[in-house]
Formats: sequence, structure tokens, C-alpha cells
Amino acid sequence: MSSSTVRNGALYIVDYGSGNLRSVQKAFEHVGVEAEVGSDLSAIRAAAALVLPGVGAFGAAMAQLEGKGLVEPLVERIEAGVPFLGVCLGLQLLFEASEEDPGVKGLGLIKGDVRSLPPTVKVPHIGWNQAELCGCSDLFDGIPDGSAFYFVHSYAVVPRSPRDVMCMTEYDGITFVSGIETGNVAAVQFHPEKSSTLGLRFYRNFARNAGLAVGPDPGAGGGAGGTAPGGTL
Repeated sequence: MSSSTVRNGALYIVDYGSGNLRSVQKAFEHVGVEAEVGSDLSAIRAAAALVLPGVGAFGAAMAQLEGKGLVEPLVERIEAGVPFLGVCLGLQLLFEASEEDPGVKGLGLIKGDVRSLPPTVKVPHIGWNQAELCGCSDLFDGIPDGSAFYFVHSYAVVPRSPRDVMCMTEYDGITFVSGIETGNVAAVQFHPEKSSTLGLRFYRNFARNAGLAVGPDPGAGGGAGGTAPGGTL
């Protein structure tokens, strides 16, 4: 099925030209979720849920989104209440601006900005680390508080409102926001598709909450996951 003929009600993974989106698609497919990848505007407008993964630089990503004409339909659908999940750079792009590229405006859907990790820690932050919940979230159903997920990043988001914070992570003596959730918008700094069973469960929870058909729980009858790179996709 091509991106231009995506089935109404399917999950759509937005491709602006950066990152290995096939791994994200495979993760959703692993938990029984039909997921398409592309940058077709009509498909974005028809999708029941949207996922924006990303790697690389903030400014380059915004330029690619704008160059493909994706900013307006993304913002339009998110503001219309379509369930949205940002992953890694996809979290940072939701904010108003980033220290990485001063003067470049982000999507501005979350008030706040993106700042570099301090020079007191090793950058980039790469590897497994814990996500500590700041409240209740259906996205973490079946995922114990303090579970480990896989991170690769040099910048972290600073939301203006504490109410937007879903989870925090401690790294070498500092604490940063590793996930946000407000209304129909959620996003995480870690990579669920690289985070073994619990990462798959996180994606399944998102799809289920969006009203999409899902398969069996990936952890049913198995291990806890989220503890070793060997379980990544």
C-alpha cells in the first residue's frame, strides 16, 4: 500500500527524509499495528494517528519538514486532536526553539525550548537509562516505573509547564525531561523501537489508546524487556 493510498484509520509514520523509519514501522507491526511510512499530505490528513520519529539536527529537520510542505498539515491534524507521538528528535521539534540552531522556529506546539546537555556530562548521552514517571500515563500501562529505555541524544527539552512532563531521567548527576504528554500529544526522548519488550509495549499502548487494532501484549508470558540491547529491532 503506497503512502498516497493509506487506509483511513491507519497509523502513519511521517518521513521527512531522516532516520531509519523502517525500524519504527517494524516495531508497530510486531505488536499487530498496521503502519505506513511516507510524506504524503493526503495520507497525513487521513491517518487516525501520527508518529514523527527523527534523528539529526533540529534546524535541518525543520528545513526538511518545511521543504516537503509537512509543517502545516502536521500542526493542523495535531490541533484537530489526532493522536500524535514524537520520538527522539520528534520530541524536540514540538518545541518553540532549540539552542542547537538559534533563530530556527520549531513546531511550537509545546511551550518551551530545547537546550544542550551541560558540559559536566558526557555528550552524547548514549545507552540504557531509566524513565521515572511524574504521574499516571496510559502509555506506560504494564511498564514498571523506572524501566530502562535506549537513548541517543545531546539535547533535552525544557517545557515551560511542569504539567506537560510525563517522565524524567537521571544521567550522571543531572535530571532531564525524557517524555511529555498533554492532551492528544505525547513524545519521548528515548527510542522505543530499540528498547526491547517494554519499548514494543509502549508503542502498543500508544496505538491502543489511539483506537487502533493491536496484537497480543509483547510481554505476555515472557520477560520484562527493556534491559539489554540484544532485544532491539
